[in-house]
Parts: sequence; C-alpha cells; structure tokens
Amino acid sequence: MTTTPEHGARGAAHRYRIALIPGDGIGREVIPPATAVLDAVGRRHGVTFAYDGFDWSCERYAAEGSMMPADGLDRIRRHDAILLGAVGWQGVPDHVSLWQLLIPIRREFAQYVNLRPITVFEGVPGPLRAARPGDTDGGVDLVVVRENSEGEYSEVGGRFGRGTAGELALQEAVFTRAGVSRIADYAFDLATRRRGHVTSATKSNGIVHTMPFWDEVVASRAEAFPGVRWRSEHIDALAAKVVLDPSSFDVIVASNLMGDILSDLAAAVAGSIGIAPSGNLNPEREYPSMFEPVHGSAPDIAGKGVANPLGAIWSAGLMLTHLGHPEAGDEVLAAIRDTVRSGKTLTRDLGGTAGTDELTRAVLERLS
Repeated sequence: MTTTPEHGARGAAHRYRIALIPGDGIGREVIPPATAVLDAVGRRHGVTFAYDGFDWSCERYAAEGSMMPADGLDRIRRHDAILLGAVGWQGVPDHVSLWQLLIPIRREFAQYVNLRPITVFEGVPGPLRAARPGDTDGGVDLVVVRENSEGEYSEVGGRFGRGTAGELALQEAVFTRAGVSRIADYAFDLATRRRGHVTSATKSNGIVHTMPFWDEVVASRAEAFPGVRWRSEHIDALAAKVVLDPSSFDVIVASNLMGDILSDLAAAVAGSIGIAPSGNLNPEREYPSMFEPVHGSAPDIAGKGVANPLGAIWSAGLMLTHLGHPEAGDEVLAAIRDTVRSGKTLTRDLGGTAGTDELTRAVLERLS
C-alpha cells in the first residue's frame, strides 16, 4: 500500500493513491462528483488523494477483446483503494463484464466482504409508508454483509451436450469453513459497533449440504460474540420481513447469491437504488478494497447529465472510513442526509428535477 503520513497544518496528514475505474455509462458521470467530495472533505481532515484513471470497460472490450489488460491487476495492486463507477453495456454479455473485471479484482485482492449499508433518508419518497428515516428512533438503518468470494458464484461446473436434446448445465456452490467463518466474524464484529443484532440468511430446509454447513459454522462463530443477539432466517421468509418490517434488522449476513439479492431488495425498500453504496473489502488491508455505487451503468440516461451521484459519493465515504478516517466518512453521509432532507436539489429518481452537477454542488456546499 502507498499511504504516506506527512505533517500538515492540522497535524498528521495522509496521502492516498486511488485507482479510478469509471467504466461504462453513468459510471463516467458519477466518479467526478465522488472525487470532488473526497477532495473537499479531505481538506478538512488533512487527507489528500492522487488519482490514476483506467479505461477498463465494455467499450475497451469491444475495441480490444478484453475488459482490462493482462497485467491489469498488477497495475492497481499497490493502490490504497479502488473507486469504480459502473460496468455494463449493450452488446457485451453481463457475464463477460463481470468475470473479466469485477470478479478477478474481488478474488485476486481477497475482497471477501461486500458491505451494503441501507438507510431511509428523510426526503426520499419510498415504497413503504411506515419506513422511517434511519437517523430517527425505529428508523430503517441496516447493513447487508454479503460473502463476496465463494458460495454460489463459483467457477465449478460446465455445460455438456450443447445444442442437443440432452444438454446439461451444472453449477456448483462452493462453501469453505474459512470463507464462512471470516464473513460471520466480520458480521458479528460489526454488530458489536452497531445495535448488537445479526440475522443469518439460510435455506437449510431445501439446500441440504451447503446451507446446513453455513448454519453450523455461523453458530460456532457466534459463540465468540456473547454480547450479540442473533437468529437464522430462511431466505424466503427473510425477504418478506425486509419488506414488511425493515426497521427490525441491524446486520444481515448472507452467502454470495442471497446477499446479492437481499441487498438490492433492501435498497429498493429505502427508496432508490441510485443512492445505494457498496464496498468490496479486504478487511486486513493486505490488498486494495474497491468501492462502487450499485446502480449500474444505466444506458437509458447515460450522457444526459441526470444521473444520481449520491451512490458514488456515499461509496467514497465508505472508502474514507475503511482507510481509517471514520469522522470524514460520517461527514460525507451527513452532507448527503442534509442535502436530501432539504428537498431543494434532487435528481429525477428522487422525485426532483436537478441534474448531476447541481446535486453534487449541493453536497459540496455542505462540506465547505
């Protein structure tokens, strides 16, 4: 890692080298707001950033036949963090963009935690009338901790007899004791710093090998956290409860596929996937972690200047916290809350008419 502490006017200062992968569509439009916010809040906390841009994208794939160069991972291995915009475009199958860029980064850099905080913001019209803002008593404020490196998203399997009447597709889920243990430990430890409750997603009544194994390992890891309450919920019932009573959840820990689905469901419950952030974390910081909004490349609005930058901005806030500056990360989230609460400068997905630049300026004003 390249973090270099220096002495500045406000005491110890830090410099970080960030790899920027804007990607496709609105990813290119939301990364500049995120870096502008990083620079603004960094000035308040003695933190500076150097940015290296990489053109890895579906456009690159169409032109050169690969999402990134053969030595791409080595080019970003020494960065302190990675900030990604979005990946995906017409004409390039989603499994290509995922398996040639995102998954290699996540697995090569042991980013085994996918962190997805979900909250209701005052001023965001959501689908649930009873869902209260997360910064109020009884409000919706939860985190989905998704296992990010194994589980259902394995490469084990194949297709046989292609094009024949007997064609067969086989996909194996791979769960290891080490993988389940470390994601469970992360979730329980996180709960000790929140409201002290973990819900483990399972389907052990129908998936007879991997899910009972998941349950057993999670239960064994829970013993190390006696101050944390926890329960196991079958994924179908859990999905219903996230909709019916989202404020009852604190930390949800789930396998790769279940966490993927649950986190998008929870973001929709909060009112807009355009706000939702994520972090692909290597908690030990042996490798760079990657931060990205979850809204996708949105080809239908790309280039129109109307994309919501808050998901990317909040992801940058998560990055600050991960790098050791939680107060700076909290300021970013507070600026988002204040901006949305005012209702004066909102993008279309939030019920307003503002463009990307206008909403970004409104956030920056609250950080000045």
